[in-house]
Amino acid sequence: MIKLFRFVLSLLVFASIAKSPQAADRPNVVWLISEDNSHHYLKMFDPHGAETPRIAELAAHGLIYDHAFSNAPVCSVARTTLITGCYAPRIGTQFHRKHVTVPMPSGLKMFPEYMRKVGYYTANNAKKDYNAIEGEGVWNASSRKATWRNRKPGQPFFYVQSFTATHESSLHFPKKVMENQKTTTDPATVFVAPYHPDTKTFRYTNARYRDNIQRVDQQIGAVVDKLEEDGLLEETFVFYFGDHGGVLPRGKGYAYESGLHVPLVVRVPEKWKHLVDAELGSRQTGFVSFIDFGPTTLHLAGIDVPEQVDGKPFLGKGVTASEVNKRNTAFGYADRFDEKYDLVRTWRKGRFEYIRNYQPFNFDGLQNNYRYRMLAYQEWRELYEAGKLNAAQSHFFETRPVEELYDIEADPHEVKNLAGDPAYAATLKELRGELSAFISQLPDLSFIPESVLAEKVFDAPAEFGQRHQQSIANLVATADLSLLPFDEAKPKIEEALNSKNPGQRYWGLIVCSCFEDEAKDLATQAATLAENDPQRLVRIRAAEFLGLIGAADPQPVFIKALKETNSGIEAGLILNSLTLLQDGKPGYKFEITKDLFQNEVLKNDTVKRRLEYLKQ
Repeated sequence: MIKLFRFVLSLLVFASIAKSPQAADRPNVVWLISEDNSHHYLKMFDPHGAETPRIAELAAHGLIYDHAFSNAPVCSVARTTLITGCYAPRIGTQFHRKHVTVPMPSGLKMFPEYMRKVGYYTANNAKKDYNAIEGEGVWNASSRKATWRNRKPGQPFFYVQSFTATHESSLHFPKKVMENQKTTTDPATVFVAPYHPDTKTFRYTNARYRDNIQRVDQQIGAVVDKLEEDGLLEETFVFYFGDHGGVLPRGKGYAYESGLHVPLVVRVPEKWKHLVDAELGSRQTGFVSFIDFGPTTLHLAGIDVPEQVDGKPFLGKGVTASEVNKRNTAFGYADRFDEKYDLVRTWRKGRFEYIRNYQPFNFDGLQNNYRYRMLAYQEWRELYEAGKLNAAQSHFFETRPVEELYDIEADPHEVKNLAGDPAYAATLKELRGELSAFISQLPDLSFIPESVLAEKVFDAPAEFGQRHQQSIANLVATADLSLLPFDEAKPKIEEALNSKNPGQRYWGLIVCSCFEDEAKDLATQAATLAENDPQRLVRIRAAEFLGLIGAADPQPVFIKALKETNSGIEAGLILNSLTLLQDGKPGYKFEITKDLFQNEVLKNDTVKRRLEYLKQ
C-alpha cells in the first residue's frame, strides 16, 4: 500500500510539473541570424534585393517589420545589445573588438538565463561575440553542435543559429577569383548604390553578395524544415533578422541606414497566434531595435522583463499592433571598430535620420585594415585619390559635417544632406535636441576616452555612469559647442580649454578641430596645452588640432606621447589620430618604429593593426 501511495503521488507531482508554467505551456522561440546584411539586399524589403523564397514563406505566416534596426553597425556591439537588451554606450560594451570584457549592470543577467530559470532549454549555434561577461547560466549548450533536439522531452526551448555565408570575409576574394569565378546573379543587372562607383569590381561584388544572400535563405529554410519534421513549427516563434548592416563598402561599421537598418521577419505559430495582435502576412511600420528583441522573447515566454533593460516588447500578451506601429524612433551608435576610432550617434525618427558626427575630421574612409581587404574598398580609395569620383562617391573619404540629416523616403541611400537646408531647419533642431538630451540622460560613456574607461570605469561601467551622469552631460554640452557659430562658441571653448577638468580640455580641443581654420585664433592656447598639459590625450588632441590647421608639426608631441604611455588602449587612440594626420589633409609623414613603444603596449591588438599599416 505504501509503494502504491508513493507511485500515485509521483504521478501527481509529474502531472503538476508538466502543467506548471515553469516547464510547459510556453512557446518555443528560435532566432535565425544572417551576418552582415542590411534590409537593402532582400527583395521583400527593397526592389533591388535578392529573392529569398524561404524567408518569404516565414513572412507569409508571420509579420514583416519595415523598420527594424541594429543599434550598432558591427558584430560584437550589436550582439551584446541583443543579449543584454541594453544600449552599449550606457553599459560600456560599445567598442569592437573589446579590450576589456565588462560586467553586466548590477542585478541584471543576459536574458536567456531568465528563460532557463523557468524551465527553458537554451541553445546557441554558435556565435557569441559578447563584450560583457556572460555568466554561467545563459546557455545549456553553445557550440556548432548545439540544437534544440538535446532538450528533455516536452521542454520548451530558445534556440539561436547564426549563418556566416554573408559575412564580410566572404567578399575578401583576390582579383583572380573575380576574373575566373562567375556568379549566379548577373553583375550587369545589379543595382549600384549612388555613393559607390559603377565599376566592374563593384558590380561583381554586389552580385557575389546577392548569391550569398540566397545561400543563407536556403540554409534558413533547412532549419525550418527540421522544426517541421520534429512537429514543432506550429509551437515555435521563428525570428529571422540580420545582425547589422553590410557588407559592401559603407555598410558594416558605419552608422548609415546601410549599416543599421536590418531585415526582420517573425513567423507566428498557430498554437500561439493569440499572442500576436496583427494580421499574419502583414507589414508592420513601427520602429523596433535590438534592445527590444530580448524583452520581446521574454514576454512571449511569459517572463517578466527586468527593469534594468532599455528595450520593451513588440509582441506578446497585451502588446497591441496599434501601439507598436506608433513607435517611430531608434538610437544608433558607432565607436571603435578594430583600430579605427570614431564617435557617431544617430537618431532615426519617422522618415528622417539625424547623424551627429562628434569627431567629423575622422573621415569614414580612414584606414581600417580588415575593411580594406576587400577589392571594392581598395578600388574606391584608388579612384578617389585619382580624382575620378563625383561628390556623393567622394563623401566617404572627406571630412564630414558635424551633423547630417537625410529624408530616407526621398533619399534612401543618404547622399543629399539636408542639414543646411532652411526648409528642414525645424526638423534639424527637433532631432538635434532629442538626440543630445537622450545621450546626456543615458548617460553615454563614450565621452570619456576608452583608455580612461578601462583604467577607472570598466569594473562597474553602468553604475559609474549613473553616479556621474551630470559630469558626462557637461562633456556632451561642451561637445555640442561645435553646433554653434564659431563666434558664439568661442568664449565657451576658451572656458573649456582653461578648465581644471581634463575632460573639458579634451573636448574643447576636439571642438577646435571640428571648426578647423575658423578656430585658428585658439592655436596659441592649443600650443601651450600641446606642450604642457599633464594629460597625454589632451596634449594629443591639441597637437591634432594644430596639425589639422597646419599651425605646427604634430610629430614631436606624438612621438613623446607614444614613448611615455604604458597603455595599449591609449596608444591605439594616439595612433588613430596619427593615421588621420598622415592620410588626411594636409598630410604628415611620421617615422614610427617599434622601439618607440613599451613592450606591454606592443601586445595590444589595436596597436598591432596600426603598426602593420603604418610600416608599409
